[in-house]
Amino acid sequence: MFQTKFAKIIGVFICLLFLQSQTSHAQGGNAAPGADTLRVDIKQAEKLFLDHNLQLLAQKYNVDATKALIMQARLYPNPNFNIEQGAYNPETGKWFQTNSQGEEAYQLTQLIVLTRKIHKQVNIAETNYKLAEDNLYDMLRTLKLALRSTFYNIYYLRQTARVYDEEIVALKRVVDAYKAVQGKGYVSEAEIVQVQAQLYSLQNEYQALIDNINDAESQLRLVLQASPTIFIVPVVPEGIENADPLAYSLKSLVDSAYANRTDLMIAKDNVVLSEQTFTYQKALAVPDITLGAAYDRQGSYVKDFNAATLGFDIPIFNRNQGNIKNARILMDYNNSQLQLTQKTLEEQVARGFQKAIDADKLYKGIDGSFSANFDRLAQAMLSHYMERDVNLLTFLTFYDSYKQNVVQLNTILYNKVNALENLNFITGTNFFNK
Repeated sequence: MFQTKFAKIIGVFICLLFLQSQTSHAQGGNAAPGADTLRVDIKQAEKLFLDHNLQLLAQKYNVDATKALIMQARLYPNPNFNIEQGAYNPETGKWFQTNSQGEEAYQLTQLIVLTRKIHKQVNIAETNYKLAEDNLYDMLRTLKLALRSTFYNIYYLRQTARVYDEEIVALKRVVDAYKAVQGKGYVSEAEIVQVQAQLYSLQNEYQALIDNINDAESQLRLVLQASPTIFIVPVVPEGIENADPLAYSLKSLVDSAYANRTDLMIAKDNVVLSEQTFTYQKALAVPDITLGAAYDRQGSYVKDFNAATLGFDIPIFNRNQGNIKNARILMDYNNSQLQLTQKTLEEQVARGFQKAIDADKLYKGIDGSFSANFDRLAQAMLSHYMERDVNLLTFLTFYDSYKQNVVQLNTILYNKVNALENLNFITGTNFFNK
């Protein structure tokens, strides 16, 4: 009789420890010692990303550098001025005579570029500039997906970590309580070992989860170019998982992808560039001419000789055949790449749309009262355990099921949000989670 009463007292004591652990403010994810916490929502995170990301900044410099080449392409060749001065006059025996008896010659030439080569160069430079811009926007699109996916991943992993944290704290206090009465016959050694084994297993899982969170934090800091001493806490509004992928038709998503996908724009730029390069290489097969004027004081058949000059290459051997053939092949290659990009785009949108629908269906298939029932049952289980109506193994099994429920639920929520983010990425438009 006394042992039963004492067992109930122990049960009440352990239950109180569990209840106390439920009030702890476990957040999941450990900040480094001395780290500053930064709470941001997705819009604030994107602003930090746009303002500070060094990859974007480097690509912007590349765009500016490419733009400068347009100005260079517009420039005409400089005229060439040549001076010839006689070094030694054998008739007078003098060096470098500059009087009327000395030899001096002057020549001024100008290269005249034919077949609108300069205009074609400008077209190529402008297309390269557009290509650099589209590469910048494609990098932006890719980095934004990494940012948003990592942002939401951290948030849901932290929600999961809270459950582990609470259970670990509770089990530690149970172990301490059992050790306090160990050897007095009220709690078996086997039961203590079971609790400790469960505790060690949870701690191992928890550490792996914390490592994942910290790795994701590191990735997020790199994207935001934040200091390693900053611990970022994502702030996510309630109900973000309720967005409906069926709010948009597949056709509207495909149309958006065709209008906004930067990789498709890059493929089109490459087609235009290869066509312009082919035209330019054909133009190079036509030789330019050099016009000029020449003056020679003593070195010609008459004194003070002057002449007009005209020069050009004779296209017998080199007619730029290899470059023209290369440019023609690149045109075919880039056209095939464009077709491949279009087919890939359509398939990605269709598959991404289906994945978003499937993730939404799985999310909506969850009983909304499921978690609430688990919370209610958990309180009832505590009461039964307090009265010693159930054994520790039954209680731990139920509590482990509760943990698994929360873990799976957070995984489903993240998969739903991430599927919508991927749909934003493959359509090039922020349809969801704006």
